Amino acid sequence: MKKGISSYCLSPAMKKGASIYEVIDFAKSIGCEHIEFVPFYTPFVLERENRIDEAYIDSVRNKCLDVGLDISTYSVNADLISSDRDVRKSEIARVKLHIDAAERLGLKWMRHDIASFRRPFESNTPENFEKEFPLMLDGVRELYEYADKKGIATTLENHGFFCNGADRLIRIINASGCPNLKMTMDVGNFVCVDDDPVAAVKKCLPYAAIIHFKDFYIRDKKRLPGQTEMFNCNNGSWFETLSGKMLRGSILGQGDLDIPAIVELIKTSGFDGYLSLEFEGMEECHQGTSISFSMTNALFG
Repeated sequence: MKKGISSYCLSPAMKKGASIYEVIDFAKSIGCEHIEFVPFYTPFVLERENRIDEAYIDSVRNKCLDVGLDISTYSVNADLISSDRDVRKSEIARVKLHIDAAERLGLKWMRHDIASFRRPFESNTPENFEKEFPLMLDGVRELYEYADKKGIATTLENHGFFCNGADRLIRIINASGCPNLKMTMDVGNFVCVDDDPVAAVKKCLPYAAIIHFKDFYIRDKKRLPGQTEMFNCNNGSWFETLSGKMLRGSILGQGDLDIPAIVELIKTSGFDGYLSLEFEGMEECHQGTSISFSMTNALFG
């Protein structure tokens, strides 16, 4: 297993002007073996120009080579199930550009979402999941086939509130008919839909190609009056789960997830892929990421 971080950990610094090259240097300085890229503040794809920035991608890839850091995967938000056919086609085309960027980066894995964009909580019903299920499979298959021709295997993440939860993700993967389709398994995101994270991790580990490693504070909403945002995990904001509990990102090991039990499951499973830390707490991002990564190393030895 190789341990590293997602560039998402340092999004607050990048928003203020830090470059991806500084993020790469930071990852190397704290002992990472790999880095995962999320295209926030990293313009691998120039969507308005409908092209990838080959020179920029090459410079980032070469920077990682120079410092001896693997690029593990590339993770993209997406909404493949719009009711508007033209919107769906446009979104598929946009994600294909990101697959082109992943190919240029030299990757073997690429994560895309199905429905990561905000949807009203009341729309998240079993009936709507069944209704949208054929569209999910259509989008997943088209992107899988496009990536497969480039030697890239796609992954799906338990992300957001609709295509989340162990049973839903496993069902999509098994129904897809895509032999190498796997999961980017986020150990914390299960609680967004009130899945027990330990039970969900145990179910999903056989499907996991990449693991996102994080921790959350979990609180009763009654203890947090005035926190009314449905979803905003930026800089440590509280946000609601489907059942109305409140979550906030924490430094790894300081939150309420049973991290030791999750670590034991990962160890016992023999998982030998990339484990990618995602820190999204309210602490200063370099400090929070560094402490969380030290904890990751201590937990896995």
